[in-house]
Amino acid sequence: METAKRTSPHPGQSPRPRLVIQTIDGAPKPYNAAAIEDLADVVYTTPDGLGTALPDADALLLWTRFAGVLQRAWPAAHRLQWVHVAAAGVDSVLFDGLRDAPVSVTNAHGVYDAPIAEFVLGAVLAHDKQLHVSKGFQRVGEWRRRELTRTAGQRVLIVGTGGIGRATARLLSAVGLEVRGAGRTERDDDPDFGTVVPSSELAEHAGWADHLVLIAPLTPDTRGVVDARVLAAMKPSAHLINVGRGALVDEPALVQALQTDQIAAASLDVFATEPLPEEHPFWRMDSVHVSAHMCGDVTGWQDAVADQFLENLHRFVEGRELRNPVDKERGYAQKVPVPAS
Repeated sequence: METAKRTSPHPGQSPRPRLVIQTIDGAPKPYNAAAIEDLADVVYTTPDGLGTALPDADALLLWTRFAGVLQRAWPAAHRLQWVHVAAAGVDSVLFDGLRDAPVSVTNAHGVYDAPIAEFVLGAVLAHDKQLHVSKGFQRVGEWRRRELTRTAGQRVLIVGTGGIGRATARLLSAVGLEVRGAGRTERDDDPDFGTVVPSSELAEHAGWADHLVLIAPLTPDTRGVVDARVLAAMKPSAHLINVGRGALVDEPALVQALQTDQIAAASLDVFATEPLPEEHPFWRMDSVHVSAHMCGDVTGWQDAVADQFLENLHRFVEGRELRNPVDKERGYAQKVPVPAS
């Protein structure tokens, strides 16, 4: 495992690390900015100014709207040792130059586990209890009683067995759903999922589920994991939930599957193109429920991310191992135990 540790400063330079925080105009600083600035010489910059700010930087905090930004500024990263991404997903940050460099990458692993699990539970309940349908009848003033689906006892297949997937499995199991996972390695004794099937064989297992939930990180292995073959294998009554990345799904195939009643509905928080273009058919499909990439953004989430970064900054300054190191080849946080402070 790569470990970012403070090296001796160059002659004449401050012994404090130089930290660049990339944000956008008008966005608030981390609430604990004063504590961060006590530990490092901090430079705030926008994406356009990152190339100018990076040459003397030891560490970089990608705080707000950072997709592709570091790759464009990479030629200026002469002494960078550590990059922290204020998000769980790192697919929009990684590129060959960063993968190959002796630069540690950490992320906001753990911050979003419970909020996203709650969002998934909400999506399951809203579908089973027809809350979206009821709102439509309310808008037109129509009183229509109907039978609803019992949620307890239904089956959920969760694609992605990391921290968020596990939190989701535990929460859904607690309300009576039968849960399985899909991941890289098949097993039958997982503490949270029980059975884990290979995500590479998803089409062979998708028909088991009433709800298929996508939480996996976006990697070469998971891109397009839900394709026409998987959709064809699902139950006509099945519900797809995507809170991972839009590119996990073949969106044209999903549109067709919904239009032809191959599956019943989709609750989508992430999309191949964001914001979702106004001409996209998802906007006008009654069977699709759209939210704006917000499933983990509960009140106070940015403060939690800021606290997490500050703890890692202490570790960086003191030359200790960083929490939540990202496996740059696989594209997600490593499951590596780190000694307590």
